[in-house]
Amino acid sequence: MTDKSTHANPNKNRTPRHRAREFGLQGLYQWLLNNEPAATVIANIRTAHGFEKADSEYVKELLHGAIAQSVELREMLQPTIDRPVAELSPIEHAVLLLGAYELKNQIEIPYRVVINEAVELTKSFGGIDGHKYVNGVLDRLVGKLRPDEVAADAKR
Repeated sequence: MTDKSTHANPNKNRTPRHRAREFGLQGLYQWLLNNEPAATVIANIRTAHGFEKADSEYVKELLHGAIAQSVELREMLQPTIDRPVAELSPIEHAVLLLGAYELKNQIEIPYRVVINEAVELTKSFGGIDGHKYVNGVLDRLVGKLRPDEVAADAKR
């Protein structure tokens, strides 16, 4: 089976960074369900089909960072969501953790890229309208985490 046939959206041109986010999502999903240490999650993800095409250092950074900061990230997300974090679907929960981590820690990545990537991940792996929810939550969060970038973008 080819890599294209195993992806939820095979027509997308997926960069190594996008693939890293896909594997980061899979790792966080595994962590949310099994509560395994980040090192175990990463070891498992490294054996997944197609991992060699991903930015492996970024996968590691995303997983270690989002897991290590998960309590803080959930606290930041809670005011922007309409239910307790524990009631989110595991995919939406994982995507929101990834998105919140990138918005908070990867300031060199434009916020629009972070949100778009999160939306695309949710479209590929989440429920029917989950991407709309993720978009709204991260859009509210970015105003708190990157107000200067949002204001500068609004002036354009």
